[in-house]
Amino acid sequence: MPLLVLDMFSINFQKERFMKLKYIIPSFMAIIAMLVGCSDKYEAAYLDDLRVSTSYIAVPVDGNYPAEFVVSAKGNWEIKNIPDWLTFTPMTGEAGDTKVTITAPATTDSKSAVVKIVCGTSVQDVNIVQTVKKSEVVLSVAQALQLIKEKPGSSARVKGIVCKIDEISPQYGNATYYLSDDGTYGADNWIEVYRGKWIDGANFATGEEFAVGDELVVEGSVVLYGDKTPEFSQGSSVVSINKSLIGIAEVEMLDIPEGKGVTEFPLEGGSAKITVSSKGNGFHLTIPAEAKAWLHIDDFGADYVTLKADANTGDPRTASLVFSTEAEGVTYSCEQELTQKGVPPAVTDVTVEEFLAKEVGTTQYRLTGVITELYASDKQGKSFYIADHTGKTLVYRAEGFIEAGAKVGDVVSVVGQRGAYKDSPQMVSGTFENVKYAVTAIPIADFRNLSDDTEKYYLISGTISQATESGTKNDVEKYGNFNLTDETGSVYVYGVLKGWGGAKGEFGSLGLTWGDKLTIIAYKTTYKGLVEAVGVYVSSEKAE
Repeated sequence: MPLLVLDMFSINFQKERFMKLKYIIPSFMAIIAMLVGCSDKYEAAYLDDLRVSTSYIAVPVDGNYPAEFVVSAKGNWEIKNIPDWLTFTPMTGEAGDTKVTITAPATTDSKSAVVKIVCGTSVQDVNIVQTVKKSEVVLSVAQALQLIKEKPGSSARVKGIVCKIDEISPQYGNATYYLSDDGTYGADNWIEVYRGKWIDGANFATGEEFAVGDELVVEGSVVLYGDKTPEFSQGSSVVSINKSLIGIAEVEMLDIPEGKGVTEFPLEGGSAKITVSSKGNGFHLTIPAEAKAWLHIDDFGADYVTLKADANTGDPRTASLVFSTEAEGVTYSCEQELTQKGVPPAVTDVTVEEFLAKEVGTTQYRLTGVITELYASDKQGKSFYIADHTGKTLVYRAEGFIEAGAKVGDVVSVVGQRGAYKDSPQMVSGTFENVKYAVTAIPIADFRNLSDDTEKYYLISGTISQATESGTKNDVEKYGNFNLTDETGSVYVYGVLKGWGGAKGEFGSLGLTWGDKLTIIAYKTTYKGLVEAVGVYVSSEKAE
């Protein structure tokens, strides 16, 4: 058994030292050339019957060390589109897990290829690159931070280890992440790469191009955003990548059915087995200090560690574990986050104004109001703006929103935390609670023909115009009494609340007048033969 060094919260296993790998990334044009050259005969399909352990492999430029990946198939498979500069061993296989080795001779020119693993009708693409690194002056993250202080806006190349990833977005082709010199995400040791691009400005295509622990060289303009955030401004790109020699192969919760891939402990606690892939000098595990009271090492082996979590009687909790290894004096690391369910927190009902005044944190708040618009920038379709009589705020990616079928005009409740993005307040980690009133958009003529019902709201839009019917009065200065007119007809609006939950008599504060366009949600009623809409403000547009 290998030599073991173990303290209370860390372990270190010694293995045979491997030669340091140099993974260098190809130019964008080379990748595009290979992609264009690939046959259209096989279409990529990501199915359970065919998987690969990685879809991106960097072959060392000196050709001294082979790269490898694992094919997991439920039938016979073969590798297609192999260029003459690459050798795969084996090139075919049967059902099960098969390790495939890739070798290539040393090169002085950058090369890339996309090969296809074919199993029946299923196909997996694997990107292979072998690139000669450019010789340029490269700054450390610490040097870049100093440069920002002295000459903000300077162009620079900076080498750092990815210590945190906000998002790698194939949808938009960019990524937001953080680099530090030692791979940790501390108080003042990082620089943010804001919506950066991939190699030579290419779009990110898979979302798996790099991971925490990988070493990147990034080029772009370094600035200080908002007087406190050091960052590469939008438009930077990756120059090269040195893949980490350590990674997480698998996480499995041992006490629950189908626990593979699950990273959340149940409320009552349990055990998680983390399998580590390390090509360095063993591996070392660090458990953060705040997690040591509830998360403990239970078992270990040459390539895994089992952790046991105590039962939780409080809030949900998180532990970001750091796995590290050394090779030729260089430390490589990766992170694995484990969470645990907590006792459902108390929820405080607040107005939008009260919510916006809260501090950023994990306290749970409930907002009830009208959906005024969807947040178009969220391609997941889970974000929207909610408003009441005190204001409006963004609800970012509320779980359950899509399933609820909610739409603009609906009166809804949502629970979440006070968050912010670049100082812009919003509700985050939200859960869509319910639709209090499902609202249908209809023409005014159809609204007039409805049955009276004070519990059913409808979305109507039109121009604020003078009411002339008997028993009406016109008032835009206080209560909001007038006719609302569209191309199908007019209806008398008897009072408009400034927003959901508001008091009567506040319509005048909206600053609207005759001829302005107005959208409200309203219920239909009739008083002495006069059809009326009693409404709540949603949106408006000033007349030209």
